[in-house]
Amino acid sequence: MLLVLAMAAALWGIGAVMGTPARLRFSMIAGLWVAVVLAQLALPEGNGLREATGGDARAWLALGAVAAVVLAYRAGLGALRRKAVAAEPKEAPRPDKFREAELDRYARHILLREIGGPGQKRLKAAKVLVVGAGGLGSPVLLYLAAAGVGTIGVIDADVVETSNLQRQVIHTDARIGMPKVFSAEVAMRAINPFIEVRPYNRRLDEAVAAELIADYDLVLDGTDNFDTRYLVNRVCAQLGKPLIAAAITQWEGQLSLYDPAAGGPCFECVFPTRPAPGMVPTCAEAGVAAPLPGVIGAMMAMEAVKQITDAGEGLRGRLMIHDALYAETRVIAVKPRAGCAACGGAV
Repeated sequence: MLLVLAMAAALWGIGAVMGTPARLRFSMIAGLWVAVVLAQLALPEGNGLREATGGDARAWLALGAVAAVVLAYRAGLGALRRKAVAAEPKEAPRPDKFREAELDRYARHILLREIGGPGQKRLKAAKVLVVGAGGLGSPVLLYLAAAGVGTIGVIDADVVETSNLQRQVIHTDARIGMPKVFSAEVAMRAINPFIEVRPYNRRLDEAVAAELIADYDLVLDGTDNFDTRYLVNRVCAQLGKPLIAAAITQWEGQLSLYDPAAGGPCFECVFPTRPAPGMVPTCAEAGVAAPLPGVIGAMMAMEAVKQITDAGEGLRGRLMIHDALYAETRVIAVKPRAGCAACGGAV
């Protein structure tokens, strides 16, 4: 019997040295026990192997029964412990709770009287949808990510092209050919791993606009397509979502906060008639100064941060026009338009 016990100890020790899982080591020892019991039962009395392994199967059967009881008890105790742990009430995660790394990251915001801790919590809880990951969307997405906006959606159907890189600073040469939303996601997560990014690699159209926009608190539109602009404005007006929209061409840009639910005009109040085809050329047709999207896009992100944190005075009811060529910026008042097809023009 001592020989068998020594063999069992050797199997356990060698298995431990080799890193064999405990369950497999128990299986090897159980196999050894079965072999010994079979030898005791099959071999005749007086056989040398039977005598060397104890000479009586009853002792091994009793030892096996004790081991089985011990193992069953341990398994049952482990199951009870797991059940007790699973039943313990877990503290619900707090979306507004900051990690230590986040507090350090947003320290310059928290120091600002107009934002502070409460404002940063509102940024963390905010859900912002950005329509377009091009010239305007690039700085918008980078700054919203850096500012700590908790959930950022971005929708765009295009892929990164070489001609984009002159101004679309969120993309890189290495990501040419990649869908813009995924390229933007890479850059945003590299800046801030504590945010949620939702990329939608498709065009925003009637089929998804209402359902998608309904899931967000604020929408930023930087597209160069009039159909998309009017669609986004109409859906935002219907759902009562504030919209920050901007446009650029060559050396000029414009920007406003369209929020009819709060008494301001919508985009269609200010621009009720779509330009005739070809009257307003795109950047691809007319060109654009490389830093201009960065200037206007950064202003869009600034207006978003102000809107979310309720800091300062935003551009609701005001249209900002920036002329980069002559370094001139002016702001003009805009009002709801009675009978507006998108919002009704109600004040």
